Amino acid sequence: MVSDNGLSPMMGRNVELKARLRDLAEARKIAAALGARYMGLQEQVDTYFPVATGRLKLRQINGLRAELIWYARPNEPTARTSRYHRAPLSNPETLKTVLTAALGVQTKVQKRREIFLWQNVRIHLDEVVGLGAFLEFEAVLRPDQDETDGQAQLAQLVQMFHIQPEDLVPVSYGEMIHESAS
Repeated sequence: MVSDNGLSPMMGRNVELKARLRDLAEARKIAAALGARYMGLQEQVDTYFPVATGRLKLRQINGLRAELIWYARPNEPTARTSRYHRAPLSNPETLKTVLTAALGVQTKVQKRREIFLWQNVRIHLDEVVGLGAFLEFEAVLRPDQDETDGQAQLAQLVQMFHIQPEDLVPVSYGEMIHESAS
């Protein structure tokens, strides 16, 4: 079934932004001052697979749980809309073996992610192996919610976290690692 906006009812949508992070400790202080709720720390390994459209990754979290995520979003250094599907997995290693055999592995990303929640916005403070520290905002949108709501929230957070235009990142960590390895 497809809704009147052309999206599957199971597809999620968010407005997101990524930036290089100059001071991890300061970002934690700002999140706390905003009243953002600390949701925990995750050690994540994302294995990206080459696909015809969008991006496909197998995310393994703390070695305990995993999910397959397909998402599509433009490569722009501004707040942009991402559409995604997520599927929890009970046997990620078997799926990784199958996907690797069928598609090959594009790249692998290892990161330490601190997660905060402010309103409907997930704030990620990431330390990515081989790349450094980053900040991500993801304003999760309700099916009936307009993208401009998420863009306004992210604009507010950009100011509060003192993000400079030169710090904005238009691509995924997977693409950054893949480009640095080339």
